[in-house]
Amino acid sequence: MVGTSGWVYDDWRGDFYPPDLPRRRWLQYYAGEFGTVEVNNAFYRLPRREVFEGWRDTLPDGFVVAVKASRFLTHIKRLTDPAEPVARLLGVAAGLGDRLGPVLLQLPPTLRADAGRLEACLAEFPRDIQVAVEPRHDSWWTDEIRRVLERRHAALAWADRGSRPVTPLWQTTSWGYLRLHEGGATPWPSYGRTALESWADRLGAFDHAYAYFNNDQHGAAPRDAVAFRGYVER
Repeated sequence: MVGTSGWVYDDWRGDFYPPDLPRRRWLQYYAGEFGTVEVNNAFYRLPRREVFEGWRDTLPDGFVVAVKASRFLTHIKRLTDPAEPVARLLGVAAGLGDRLGPVLLQLPPTLRADAGRLEACLAEFPRDIQVAVEPRHDSWWTDEIRRVLERRHAALAWADRGSRPVTPLWQTTSWGYLRLHEGGATPWPSYGRTALESWADRLGAFDHAYAYFNNDQHGAAPRDAVAFRGYVER
């Protein structure tokens, strides 16, 4: 499934969204174009359960919402004492009902690898919740970390910046999770055909996968997502 990281960006008006479309209807419009979205703002401030319930009632059957975990868990607690923040996250995200998809744990770039801390955090998630982990420090690229992800059935979130992978291309579970942060094509931060086709080929190794474009500036994300979806389908 292909979508973008968030949907509320003012510079998408007139490019992706019709100029006269009220902002309150943007999610409904977005869901008519894509089948999934990554909720990025949950990282900065976890929405109330009622907000998730409102999104659930707006979205069509089969739509999938990935939720980025709160920075309280990943950046402030740095994965320590995870029980309460994980329970709080899942308690409010449950408002999405069957629209709830993967939970993303994006780790701070200053957090060095800690296999025990990662495993303890992942253990707090029920088995029916898909979890993707996006480390951002090179110390995480070890066999021990890979085994933790495999044991806990968590996906290593593949990441791209500058149209190049910035993570190993480990397949730690049967499903994949890809985040595309910044393309190397013109106009910036768009992705070019070669990069998109390469990522489409790589995702073919999974039973199913989620791909989210985080290059939101100047409306690049929805344009690239539409193009990428075509390559994936072909």
